[in-house]
Amino acid sequence: MPEHDDRALFEKLILDGFQAGLAWITILRKRDNFRATFDRFEPEIIVKYGPDKLESLMQDKGIVRNRSKIESTIRSAQAWIDIRAGGQSFDDYLWRFVGGAPINKAWKSWRETPTESEESRAMSKALKKRGFRFVGPTICYALMQACGMVNDHVVGCPCHAKVAKMAVPRRIGAE
Repeated sequence: MPEHDDRALFEKLILDGFQAGLAWITILRKRDNFRATFDRFEPEIIVKYGPDKLESLMQDKGIVRNRSKIESTIRSAQAWIDIRAGGQSFDDYLWRFVGGAPINKAWKSWRETPTESEESRAMSKALKKRGFRFVGPTICYALMQACGMVNDHVVGCPCHAKVAKMAVPRRIGAE
C-alpha cells in the first residue's frame, strides 16, 4: 500500500538495505529489534551516533551485525536530513521517480515480476549521488514494492484492485 511518511520511508529503505544478501524473513523477525536499537529510525538521532554506539550495534545479536550496513545507515541518515534541509520531503523526493502515483502492473503470475526497473535504476543513481548506500536498483525496486510505488500484486490478488484505485497522481515538489 502507498506509504508517504518520511520516517517510515527511511526505515523501509534502510531495512531493504540490510536485507541485501539475506532472506527477507530474517529482517522481519528482527524488525522490532532494529526499531529499538536504531531509535525508531529517527534520522536526527541516528546521525549523531558515534564510535561507542557503532560498537554497541556491532555487538547486538538482535540485528544484522554488518559494519558496512550500520555505517551506511548513519551516512544515509545525514543524506535524508540534507534532502529535508533543502526544503523537500523524503516522500516527494522518492515518489517523483514514479510521477507521484503507483505504477500499476498487470502480472498474471508473480514469476513475471521484475527485480528492477527504469525507475528503480534512476532512484538508485539519485540516492547514491545524495550519499545513500546499499541502494542499488534491486533494493530500490523492493522499496518501491513495499511502499506501494509500484503495484506488483498479481491481478487476481484483492490488493491489486485496492492499490490500483490509489493511482491518483499527487503534486510533488521539485528537487
